[in-house]
Amino acid sequence: MGKQINVALIGNPNTGKTSVFNQLTGLNQQVGNYPGITVEKKEGICKLPRGLKAHILDLPGTYSLNASSLDENVVIELLLNKNDKDFPDVAVVVSDVENLKRNLLLFTQIKDLEIPTILVINMADRMKRKGITLDIDVLEEKLNTKIALVSARKNTGIDELKELILNYKNLSTEPCLHASIMDPEYFGRLRKAFPNQSLYKLWLVITQDVNFGNVNRHALNSTTNFHTKSTGDLKRLQQKETILRYQFINGLLKEGLSIDLNSATDLRIRFDRILTHRVWGYLIFFFILLIIFQAIYNWSSYPMDFIDSTFASLSEWAKNVMPVGPFTNLISEGIIPGLGGIVIFIPQIAFLFLFISILEESGYMSRVVFLMDRIMRRFGLSGKSVVPLVSGTACAIPAVMAARNIENWKERLITILVIPFTTCSARLPVYLIIIALVIPDETYFGLNLQGLTLMLLYLIGFGTAIFSAWILNQVLKIKSKSYFVIEMPNYKVPLVKNVAINVIEKTKSFVFGAGKIILAISIILWVLASYGPGENFSNAEEIVSAQHTQTVNSETGLEQEIAAYKLKHSYIGIIGRGIEPVVTPLGYDWKIGIAIVSSFAAREVFVGTLATIYSVGNDEEETIKNRMAAEVNPVLGGPLFTFASGVSLLLFYAFALQCMSTLAIVKKETNTWKWPILQLVIMSGFAYVVALIAFQVLK
Repeated sequence: MGKQINVALIGNPNTGKTSVFNQLTGLNQQVGNYPGITVEKKEGICKLPRGLKAHILDLPGTYSLNASSLDENVVIELLLNKNDKDFPDVAVVVSDVENLKRNLLLFTQIKDLEIPTILVINMADRMKRKGITLDIDVLEEKLNTKIALVSARKNTGIDELKELILNYKNLSTEPCLHASIMDPEYFGRLRKAFPNQSLYKLWLVITQDVNFGNVNRHALNSTTNFHTKSTGDLKRLQQKETILRYQFINGLLKEGLSIDLNSATDLRIRFDRILTHRVWGYLIFFFILLIIFQAIYNWSSYPMDFIDSTFASLSEWAKNVMPVGPFTNLISEGIIPGLGGIVIFIPQIAFLFLFISILEESGYMSRVVFLMDRIMRRFGLSGKSVVPLVSGTACAIPAVMAARNIENWKERLITILVIPFTTCSARLPVYLIIIALVIPDETYFGLNLQGLTLMLLYLIGFGTAIFSAWILNQVLKIKSKSYFVIEMPNYKVPLVKNVAINVIEKTKSFVFGAGKIILAISIILWVLASYGPGENFSNAEEIVSAQHTQTVNSETGLEQEIAAYKLKHSYIGIIGRGIEPVVTPLGYDWKIGIAIVSSFAAREVFVGTLATIYSVGNDEEETIKNRMAAEVNPVLGGPLFTFASGVSLLLFYAFALQCMSTLAIVKKETNTWKWPILQLVIMSGFAYVVALIAFQVLK
């Protein structure tokens, strides 16, 4: 008992597995990927009684141990490999009290692996309303296990579950159903060939492409006369196994579960008729989006103004308090403004994740996926494509990974290629600062124009993704058939703890992920903007003083002229003026050009880059928004950020692939550089042309 207990949390999708995981681990969790594959890995630490700890691994949702996707394969490979550092001392199978029959199929398979297994029956708070009664003693006896009746929503049963995990060595490892009865002769040969191995583990190795310790697959096949079992025979045996398991489960539930329909009340059908209606469903979804984007603007305005002014004051304070020199300038003009350019958007990003979490937790997001399937089909996409496209509103990288669940290669490839068009949270800082500069903060009929503009950008991105998918479907001549199946979870009031953890973790991930890049780029940009070659830079004060003795009347005005002259002749100024001919037709100056190039590292770097450039040599205590508003167009005169240039910039970022991380993950998922390079060239070219037309028409 001295070592840390390894616990594998396993279950079907939508059984509340994540809620149980959150109750066990709280904020003591982290998210990564399994080594070598793009499957999300969630793990955390749970404090048990008597001062012990358990390492909880939340495995991807799976319906059975007959894998049909990469993430289901992860579950099987872990359960078969005792040498894996995460191999469980105890498996905790989470089931939903309303779907026990389906959930128990996976449980009986895991029991056959002879791993100590606990059955968690979740959502126990719904039993009374659904008229469900369970005989726990009968279920425990027939399943050879211990059962924890849990309500993650009301935090009941979690302590009992922790006690069961602590005492896992007392659990029976005897299967509740021996799969070998489906073909005694065949399994008899397996037992003779490998007397020290679990029969069911061998069966999984034979029927699926999974890793299994040191067993040689070729030796296994020849020893057991594997060639006498055709693929068709093995499939029929798998079907026979499933039938046998369901026969056992049906008999079990006749004794251990009863439902009194007279006392049950379920409004789900009524809600579904409205929320998935061919007309009302879309109108309701549109109305929900309208509320979300209005709230994002209205609720976050006060904390954003506070953060903006705080960083401006902090930068001025650092410049006044710290000793004069390059290091102080780096802190006050590079690092602080650069970080301020991303921190300011925490409120709006947090609100976005808050609303997405609520929609997912309530069960409504599954209805949106079902609703949008009707549209997807017409454009050559699977209904399963909706999940990556919707998750692309958070980040394109996990969205591209999520496309791995689309079995059909053509549909999966099209989905991967169009995902970057959906507006991710990294675009939000760009959208928000530009919208604030060029769209009036006015309200008509209770609707804020800035909020409507933000919503329109999201709709444009999603619409472009769908239209692009239609074009690709015509171009990629690949014959294919696919089917769409989605489970509709029950409606439920979002669990506050789940929503809070989701918002905190995703916001933290966004801020720290972007923060590292922005910090590095801010330092580089400050160096490039603070130093330059030749006499024009080193003798800037003398040159400007001589040229403007008559025109500059104040000392402050002279200092600003010198700062602007030095910036123009710095390394970054030279680079910027080199690319200026390319960006001028779009309504931009060289500073915006530099911000666009540097934001290829990550879109949100755009604002941090401008914050750093505008801060160099500037002694005034001004916010980044005010400095951007004061910029003058070097060609046309007047404000640089006008309605025309602002719309041009918004459309450029709506369509351009400004994210090297997305390119890297597309290369990894498609196993070639062909598709990401085509993505980069076509999307960037399209963005440039649209931005050019927009500016030339609107100016």
